[in-house]
Amino acid sequence: MLCIGLEGTAHTLGIGIIDSDGKTYANVRSEYVPKSGGIHPREAAQHHVDVLAAKLLETLEKSDLTLKDIELIAFSRGPGLGPCLRITATAARTLALLLDIPLVGVNHCVAHIELGRLITGFKDPLVVYVSGGNTIVSAYEAGRYRVFGETLDIALGNMLDTFARAAGLTHPGGPKIEKLAKNSARNFISLPYSVKGMDLTFSGLLTAAVNILKEGVQLEDLCFSLQEVSFAMLTEVTERALAHTEKSEVLLTGGVAANKRLQEMLHIISEEEHDAKFLAISPDLAGDNGVMIAWTGLIQFMQGDILDVKNSQILPKWGLSAFEFTRT
Repeated sequence: MLCIGLEGTAHTLGIGIIDSDGKTYANVRSEYVPKSGGIHPREAAQHHVDVLAAKLLETLEKSDLTLKDIELIAFSRGPGLGPCLRITATAARTLALLLDIPLVGVNHCVAHIELGRLITGFKDPLVVYVSGGNTIVSAYEAGRYRVFGETLDIALGNMLDTFARAAGLTHPGGPKIEKLAKNSARNFISLPYSVKGMDLTFSGLLTAAVNILKEGVQLEDLCFSLQEVSFAMLTEVTERALAHTEKSEVLLTGGVAANKRLQEMLHIISEEEHDAKFLAISPDLAGDNGVMIAWTGLIQFMQGDILDVKNSQILPKWGLSAFEFTRT
């Protein structure tokens, strides 16, 4: 069965096609880059409107398929920015009605995890999901992904991007911070370390880093220190969750999963300290994309989870653990 997935929770409009055997036919993306500041939801939504038709055609051309070949439509139903979610939801409903095929609404967070499981071959991992909008340590139990630890304020990726803007770095900021950190002389600058039980907070760390930046310190050293502290916080929570769940696999997914230093730290606590296999999703699939929506849509469809178009409203605050989901 062929499924087309439409992703549009935030800055990325993604369209992908995959079949029920896990073969990817196309995975096309277009990212909204704000002229200043962070993501402006209505501007991001307008970007999705402007590029959606062209990206759909590009997806079909790259896959060497036509719309008549598509048997299932999946879309990111939430969580995410309302204006952005509405664009891809409307497009998905239109295609479902036009082609007279089933429609599935996918939880964006679950989609990151399920694509990670497909790519790595992991069966039952502890999941570290880190992106611009989410920072969650989770594992599957009794029909849901249970949250063992998460951010109480801003996400790790958001913190890095916000600091990057304050430092005058262009979007996306995370990779640029990583590059500067590698060039550092490793002169560590003390920053707040905020772990509250099994949860994390990054806003105080961000404020402190921005204030220190104004003092004229070496940017490379500050980037190095910012990564070390924030990643250590996340690694601490992950190690505690790993000790509690006794999982034999640890999966790193989400946009920040491409960071090599974060991978290194999680690899150490997983494989060297707890004898658990560690893998990170490949960088080209770490960020938001349509294939992850299509693949999870196929899983849900096989479990009988199909939406009536009349009841396919978006769910901007649809949390990970609020979604009952049967894995394959």
